[in-house]
Parts: sequence; structure tokens; C-alpha cells
Amino acid sequence: MSVNAAHRVDLDVVAAFIGEGSRVLDVGCGDGALLELLTKEKKVDGRGVELSQSGVNASVGRGLSVIQGDADTDLVHYPDRSFDYVVLTQTLQATRNPRMVLTHLLRIGERAIVSFPNFGYWRMRFYLLFRGRMPITKELPFTWYDTPNIHFCTIRDFVALCDEIGATVEEAAALDGSGQKIGLSMPWWFWNLFGQQAVFVLKR
Repeated sequence: MSVNAAHRVDLDVVAAFIGEGSRVLDVGCGDGALLELLTKEKKVDGRGVELSQSGVNASVGRGLSVIQGDADTDLVHYPDRSFDYVVLTQTLQATRNPRMVLTHLLRIGERAIVSFPNFGYWRMRFYLLFRGRMPITKELPFTWYDTPNIHFCTIRDFVALCDEIGATVEEAAALDGSGQKIGLSMPWWFWNLFGQQAVFVLKR
């Protein structure tokens, strides 16, 4: 995961989209911060999948039901519509095959909720334009040679991918650099320029 879950503002936005008492699968759940939030505040029946052993250990230490697994290879084993929501926060850009992963999320859950950093954000554009180097920010603190992010994606790229696979955007939110939501009436190009990260609720 690309951002420390303890400092991530997208988790509250994701949690707000999830109904009380839902069945939730959190893919790439990290240390279990979101699942713990959902369990306490929404009384969900939550399960998690996490690649890192340290993340699994931290999640289990919180009393959560989390197993070790890889989003790129293990989602195929989950049956269709086995969860109300399948969540993937700040992880899509780190998968080897984002299109396949997103397709599985939509198959497994009635809805998929995806959050990701927007590489079209204006500060990143200026960083690259004026410094001529890959951006390093508080939210993405990695150098180009050791980053886990291998598929850099903008909000407009993600919307285009949703169209390609036939996913319907049911709800969405873009967050600016201070973590505040950008107005819903704004067009995609505005979100793409001023949204530091985004959260999408998708369904088939």
C-alpha cells in the first residue's frame, strides 16, 4: 500500500459509502484500519486479504479475519456475489493487472469501492514539468526505482477503464490536497486536475 493507513483521509470516505451490517471484503487491507473502522461503526461482517505478512499480523492483532493473499492471483477463487462490497483502497496502481483485478472485484461484490492516488493532480504535473523528475510527495513518498506503484493512473484513465469493462459509476468523490471533497458538479477534467485522490463506487 502506498500510504500509511493511519494518515489516510480516504478511509472515512470509503466507510461512508458502505451500508450498515454489510458483507465486506477488503482487498489489500494493510494493517486492518478500514476493517476495524467498519466493524466498530457499521457493524459489518468483514473479511480481509493482504499480501504482506506484517499487515496480516497487524490485522489479526486487531481481532480481524484477514488472510494472506495476492489480489493479482487469488481473487479468482472467490465466488460470484459473495459480498455486498469489495473494497480496494490505494492498491489498484500497485497490481500487475489492474483491469483483471477490477473485473474480479465487480464479479465478487454487488458493488466495488476503489480509491487511488490521482497521478494527474496539478502538483504532480508541476513537479514533473519544473523538476524533470518523477514526483515524490507526502502521500507517495517513493523514488521511481523502489515504488510499489507500477501502473500510474489518473482519474480520467480510471473512468475510461470503467467504460471499457462495462462498470457503472454509482457514486464518486475526489479529494483535494487538504482532504476535502471537490464539488460533485465539477467535470471530470476538473477532478483530474485538482483531485489528489479519488474514491469510486462501481457496479455492473
